[in-house]
Amino acid sequence: MASKVIWARDVRGKARQDIDPEFRWNLEDIYPDEAAWRHDADRVRTLADQFERFRGHLQDSGEVLLEALRAHDELGQVLAKLIVYAKMKLDEDTSESSRQVLFAEAQRLASEVQAQLSFFYPELVQLPPDKVEGWLETVDGLGLYRFFLEETLRERDHVLTPEEEQLLAHFSEVLYAPSKIFEMYNNADTVFPSIRDENGEDVQVTHALYHELLERQDRGVRERAFHAVYDTYKKHRNTVAALYAANVKRNAINARVRKYPSALDAALDGDRIPRSVYENLIQAVREAISELQSYLALRKRALGLAELHMWDLYVPLVAEIDWKVPYAEARETVLEAVRVFGETYANAAREGLFSRWVDVYETKGKRSGGYSWGTYGTHPYILLNYTDSIQDMFTLAHELGHSMHSYFSRKTQPYIYSDYTIFVAEVASTVNEAILYDHLLAREHDPLRRAYLLNRQVETIRTTLIAQTLYAEFEKRTHERVEEGGAITADWLDEVFYDLNRAYYAPEVTVDDDIAHGWMRIPHFYSAFYVYKYATGISAALALVERIRGEGGEAVDRYLRFLSSGSSNTSIELLRAAGVDMTSDAPVRQALTRFARLTAELGELLAAR
Repeated sequence: MASKVIWARDVRGKARQDIDPEFRWNLEDIYPDEAAWRHDADRVRTLADQFERFRGHLQDSGEVLLEALRAHDELGQVLAKLIVYAKMKLDEDTSESSRQVLFAEAQRLASEVQAQLSFFYPELVQLPPDKVEGWLETVDGLGLYRFFLEETLRERDHVLTPEEEQLLAHFSEVLYAPSKIFEMYNNADTVFPSIRDENGEDVQVTHALYHELLERQDRGVRERAFHAVYDTYKKHRNTVAALYAANVKRNAINARVRKYPSALDAALDGDRIPRSVYENLIQAVREAISELQSYLALRKRALGLAELHMWDLYVPLVAEIDWKVPYAEARETVLEAVRVFGETYANAAREGLFSRWVDVYETKGKRSGGYSWGTYGTHPYILLNYTDSIQDMFTLAHELGHSMHSYFSRKTQPYIYSDYTIFVAEVASTVNEAILYDHLLAREHDPLRRAYLLNRQVETIRTTLIAQTLYAEFEKRTHERVEEGGAITADWLDEVFYDLNRAYYAPEVTVDDDIAHGWMRIPHFYSAFYVYKYATGISAALALVERIRGEGGEAVDRYLRFLSSGSSNTSIELLRAAGVDMTSDAPVRQALTRFARLTAELGELLAAR
């Protein structure tokens, strides 16, 4: 293994065939070749044509409804395999035209099927609840779909008539135009200037490079990067304000038309999340601002600064470390860490990491970043671009968390419940990261490395829990403004965003004027009330870790049941069964207590240097 690890460090730009198969995922586990893929594509077209027989007949009988649900499941399973395979083949080499063509064909097929099946949900949601309940009691096999049907029928008060829904569908491209326009503006038309780096060379600031520049030890580089980005954005503040205002108005109108009290209630209803979860999150974080201030004061001291500015928030407090972790070592370290979940989890994880679930190294044309994917009937897959950094080891742990959640849910649940909601999607991945942190800290005695780990986890909590809550508070205010009849202007948005940053970061941070324009650069604001899920996700994850550490076997058993539950119940109930009640503020406060404890330990280590 040692020789492979040394060889694997120099793989940037290598051709895919030059990478040892051990480090390449095996998509032949899905389809042995393109001919098999095309066979299933033809099958999907046939199934979609056959599904037409259910149009207008879902109310005929419970037997017909059951047949339709099973046919819908079969079609969904095969179509998902086609899409997943085509997309992952493309991600292996995005420059290869044949792969582009295959994925485009998969997308086109998905659109055609969606159009053919567009009648299904509107007809399903209009089924009389009393009739459905009778069928659930009398039709053998329909009981499997009880939770799905109950959740679907619960939405009938918020679904319009078929004619009204069709009319709205015709306007969908227009209604979602602000999001598309912002995406084009932000990704295609926004060009940042070059700045001078620490070596006196010009560096073009980009979205991808910006965060790295904020981590540079040279403070001048950080400040220049900060102003390069914000000076660019503020030139277009009125245009982007109009885009965001239109997006908020669409959300408010959609909520009103669908008989929700507010846009927030409409967004939360999809995952059955009580409004109190959102409000408790904001209140708990607000009440812990003093803990954030303590960390910021520590950051100011550690950096030796008289004033801490917004561009000083990301630079590592431990700069002297160069912690390399070859992939083979990272794999074993992660597998050791997850043994805390018991043999069932550990054995499945080991099988996956040694059975070509993972595409490890960067190769020519390969998609950047990392993810976990797959679908029902396949094992999970993990895409990495591993470079031997400790960050990459945490990425492996994170994506393995997603994969194991998918593995156990698909293994245990029928197709209809095999996926999980976005609300819980980041829980398992964040649990793995926290478990890896604890595992490394328990074995690491070098003060510098311990400080590095502590700083990294404190920053994870700050940016994932605290900062995302600030964003969640901003979204709540902007939507309330529209719902109360107020106007959203660039000046008003600047004022609200600046005031929130002052409330969270002052007085320890000198809150620079340019941060007022920060609302302009956050794409998630165009997916209403999404960011709070990062904050609740890390809170739930850290609460689960504390229970596993404190209770052992019983907590582990509950956690494995959670991983195996898919979407067989509401997110709140699944987490409650695992031992975490997200309707209370206890998990958030517990995460903030961990933040304070780690900050204190970090302070002691830095003071002793």
